[in-house]
Amino acid sequence: MTGDNRTGPPVFGSERDMLRSFLDYHRATLVLKCEGLTDEELRSQSMPPSTLSLLGLVRHMAEVERAWFRRAFEDNDAMVWSDRIDFQAAYDASASTRAEAFAAWEAEVENSRRIERKAESLDQAGYQPRWGEEVSLRMVMMHVLLEYGRHNGHADFLREGVDGTVGA
Repeated sequence: MTGDNRTGPPVFGSERDMLRSFLDYHRATLVLKCEGLTDEELRSQSMPPSTLSLLGLVRHMAEVERAWFRRAFEDNDAMVWSDRIDFQAAYDASASTRAEAFAAWEAEVENSRRIERKAESLDQAGYQPRWGEEVSLRMVMMHVLLEYGRHNGHADFLREGVDGTVGA
């Protein structure tokens, strides 16, 4: 990995600004973990029997962004790599490329940002079909932030396995 160009979250700000900033920081962290690696290196899997790879994580996070923002607030049936709501399908990056995975992820991040920006309040309700109930934008942003935190920890392990670096 080269230099760390992420912008850290502010230490003071509104709840919405904090959530938005921490999400963007964690999104940038995922990009940093994948920086400088070839498609083959990004597809490198962790220890068997796991099939987890950095590229699989990027694909999975595209699915997470879509599931929690687009599915809850716009299109309850939207999925990226599965037509039957299979979140594990994204992890299979065996035939995927950086260009394909990052294009899908970047598109979903932009959709998530658009949905968040147009919402009048963090209390805006959406419908999470997987749970069969309404959820607030606040809850969605917190949930996605926690997903990034968890998966960026996995990305540290995966990156270390590829080139021996330890995460940022």
